[in-house]
Amino acid sequence: MALSLDGLPEDPGPKTSVPTEAPSAPVGRRVQASLVFARGGGTTVLSRQVVPYPFHITRAFRMHPESPDLATLYLQSASGGLYAADHLTLDIAARTGARVHVTTQAGTVVHRGGPEPTRQETRLTIAADAFLAVNPDPLILFPGAHLAVSTDITAEPGARAIVTESVACHDPLGEGRPFDRLDLGLTIRDPEGRALVRERGRIDGAAFIAPASPMGHHRAYGTMVVLGAPADDRLAGLHLRQAADAAGCLTGVSPLPNGAGLGLRLLAPDGGALSAGMEAVFRTVFEVLSGCEPGRRRK
Repeated sequence: MALSLDGLPEDPGPKTSVPTEAPSAPVGRRVQASLVFARGGGTTVLSRQVVPYPFHITRAFRMHPESPDLATLYLQSASGGLYAADHLTLDIAARTGARVHVTTQAGTVVHRGGPEPTRQETRLTIAADAFLAVNPDPLILFPGAHLAVSTDITAEPGARAIVTESVACHDPLGEGRPFDRLDLGLTIRDPEGRALVRERGRIDGAAFIAPASPMGHHRAYGTMVVLGAPADDRLAGLHLRQAADAAGCLTGVSPLPNGAGLGLRLLAPDGGALSAGMEAVFRTVFEVLSGCEPGRRRK
């Protein structure tokens, strides 16, 4: 209703049809962060950082007395999670000789989305003789979440890396409402840009929790890729499976295509069991690749 200057309703005149515009799609945040780790002064230093909101990082901690050159960095979110149509990109580079472990303080909540997915993109570049472990806590998919995750790794010969990714679903109301859709993508490249591994997966939330779900009765999923692993009995498939299965997971281990490394997949009944299984495997692989046990991380 239109109002005249004296506060009385105006005569609207003859009715005419006014075209209505379709509601615009939500516009999320488009943010890119960058971390560069290098060797300097006999240790690993964060030589460059671009960390805009909602990204936040701690200082580099020294949590390995037997390997003081190994830095541990926590990634944090200052916004309470990922929201509809967000597109957050994180670039991490480990220069020659750098040794670094990047983790998170807690799981990341993915809130209800819309037609355009919430996107989380991670791009890793690992130089020869560098060690990079990226081991975040699970992404927690809330009802209606529409998430697309992509990880792109470029590794030089002689690089060593552990990269994990995990998701679990949770309904705060306890009504079993599913997320909307989950897309996962992984690419591993050589320094010339040639793809050695390319993997894509998609599942709708309704299918994820259905009785005929390809996940079976499991409601959490995790992956781990290991690059530059030496020949070591501790990395035998049976040994790694037993470590994760003891935490209540169902685990598979196989070599990656083109000799790229080792791939693991874990299924678990919930996020807690998944985290325990991922941590059990991670501790073993971390010790083999870094030469020391991972430090106790306070969260």
